[in-house]
Amino acid sequence: MVEYRKLGRTDLSVSSITLGTMTWGQQNTEAEGHAQLDYAIGRGINFIDTAEMYSIPPRAETQGSTERIIGSWLEARGNRDKVILATKVSGRSDNDYIRPNGERPRLDRKNINYAIEESLKRLRTDYVDLYQLHWPDRPVSLFGAGGTVFRHRPPDSASEAPIEETLEALNDLVKAGKARHIGLSNETAWGVSRFLRASELGHGPRVVSIQNAYNLLNRTFEIGLAEFAVREQVGLLAYSPLAQGYLTGKYQNGARPPGARTTLFERGQRYEKPGVSQAIDEYLALAHEAGIDPTKLALAFVTSRPFVTSNIIGATTLEQLKTDLDSLDVTISPELEERIDAIHQVHSNPAP
Repeated sequence: MVEYRKLGRTDLSVSSITLGTMTWGQQNTEAEGHAQLDYAIGRGINFIDTAEMYSIPPRAETQGSTERIIGSWLEARGNRDKVILATKVSGRSDNDYIRPNGERPRLDRKNINYAIEESLKRLRTDYVDLYQLHWPDRPVSLFGAGGTVFRHRPPDSASEAPIEETLEALNDLVKAGKARHIGLSNETAWGVSRFLRASELGHGPRVVSIQNAYNLLNRTFEIGLAEFAVREQVGLLAYSPLAQGYLTGKYQNGARPPGARTTLFERGQRYEKPGVSQAIDEYLALAHEAGIDPTKLALAFVTSRPFVTSNIIGATTLEQLKTDLDSLDVTISPELEERIDAIHQVHSNPAP
């Protein structure tokens, strides 16, 4: 059964599962995206997450395609007020097709203003409920590239967009009614603390959420960030709860099912590190012993964490989506949690 949880300190209640959308526009057609939206809404899901750079993998010819699919659905159904819509502005990158004239994205006022206007056009709405920074403007290890190793780089104050400037630009969007609330993504504990401090000093609104990867193979959020989530009500919107599908077991022993993401795009390196396969075997065995579908076990674990506001699931078929949503009926008992933690002790975060 769907649970509804407060988004930060706002008056918005969001479903404990969010419908992720990043496959729409490459793996999924517009019609398939609309069918997923209809099914999820029918099951009580009210939270939709997207980004200006989607679909994934990022390509110039498909950038913005996911927002356009959501926009055509919102227009066709006339139900904008029934859903809570989140999107993201791209952080600093070398992708020269996201901004006009080949400019590189940054999190300064000019880029943020441009990005929100384009997203609103594609989404066919005049506001988003949650506007997130997809990743920081400063150099940090992203998407598993650096693991848990901290590689110091001297701050480059001349090129980094100051957090205060970014927050002030977001504040203008909130004042203009284009974004109701703001959030972070792929952020560190230091970054969250700086955004909270900048808000306290009057530079702009308080962040209400952080969207980071979190799953049985990567519980690094618990080391530092979870305390912010609980004490400061900056809850986790957990992405990749199935570790890009690896926790289902479908890629074990080098398998490459037709049509699967890693089969199509070979972008699963984050979950092909030493020790990952052994950890997956342990979780698969536990699920089998408990009589629970491995997909449902992995998702139910994430959804049940006290620092998680919502668990972002993604599917390419309605059958997968049904299984994902059925995870809401799985309870992580104290005994099952103890078994999960025992595996985690031996195989701690092999895919950060």
